[in-house]
Amino acid sequence: MPLAPPEVMAATSGGRAPPSRGIARRRADPSRHQLALRLTCVAGCTLLPRAVYAHVGKPPEPHDLWTAWSLEPVTLVALALSAWGYTRGARTLWRRAGRGRSVAVWRAWCYAGGMAAVFLALVSPLDAVGSALFAAHMVQHLLLTTVAPPLLLLGEPLLVTLWAFPARTRRAIGGWWRRSRIVRPLWRAVARPAVAVGLHLTAIALWHVPRPYDAALREPALHVAEHLSFFGSALLFWWLVCDRGARRRLGAPLAVVALFVVAMQGTVLGALLTVARQPWYTSHLATTGAWGLTPLEDQQLAGLVMWVPAGLVYLVAAAVLTAGALAGGASIRGAGVARAGAAATPAESRIPPRDQTPDVAT
Repeated sequence: MPLAPPEVMAATSGGRAPPSRGIARRRADPSRHQLALRLTCVAGCTLLPRAVYAHVGKPPEPHDLWTAWSLEPVTLVALALSAWGYTRGARTLWRRAGRGRSVAVWRAWCYAGGMAAVFLALVSPLDAVGSALFAAHMVQHLLLTTVAPPLLLLGEPLLVTLWAFPARTRRAIGGWWRRSRIVRPLWRAVARPAVAVGLHLTAIALWHVPRPYDAALREPALHVAEHLSFFGSALLFWWLVCDRGARRRLGAPLAVVALFVVAMQGTVLGALLTVARQPWYTSHLATTGAWGLTPLEDQQLAGLVMWVPAGLVYLVAAAVLTAGALAGGASIRGAGVARAGAAATPAESRIPPRDQTPDVAT
């Protein structure tokens, strides 16, 4: 019995294998092949994103909205592999420990929400519209910096995805990490709180300077670098806040301070964009009219998006951390008081009440 299909055997052995009956029937009926080819062409013309034109100087207009999908193969493959690895890992963990054990169900839903946010930012028409409207571009950036990273990290993707692989592969990955002389020291360097926060602040500030921003919209390579720097630095920053081990080492007060610093930068930048009297970026001067906005109105809307919704995300995160720290401190103090009370009166706790003392006279 062959270990591979005839076509594979022929390609690897250098010989020609006889076609199977199904292949012979398909070759004998060319009309079916032509029909499939025509359907593929029609589907390609329909689904290929007109957003591609945004990278060569033709931003989409409102009538292009629902056909402006960014079907970049690298992005789609990365999303598919990430979803597959997490799903397989979660199923393995739940099959061994029970559903909701090892990784809670709500964490899996958080990861799914983070994946949806990345899909919305990079694949949906929002990516294409961002080349025409600064406000849409700002929404895309907020999805990549304040929505997707915390949701993904709350899902504990490293732990779960490792369980998508067999035990031998997991051990090999662990051994490689322990022996690494470049990646592991580099991670230790960039994962320091000051470095992680500084990298994120630098990325946000750099790409909102007019010249780099306009250059990123003209050059696809710079646009990719912009998105990678936003997303990568945001993952580092939110790792300090969302990862349980990192947050325990950092402490809730310092995590709240980090959130406050990043939120203040966004607030100041959003306010400056909102109150500016003239547009900052030349890339949108001729692209907003089709959407019923002037360039200045588009910029003001983008500033409000950066100012209010993004600020609310950091505020909610800080409130959750503060509430968790207060609740944890109260429970620790309560347990300490209970232990101290039990240790203070060991003998009295063993004396029965007066009404329960046995009557030896009877």
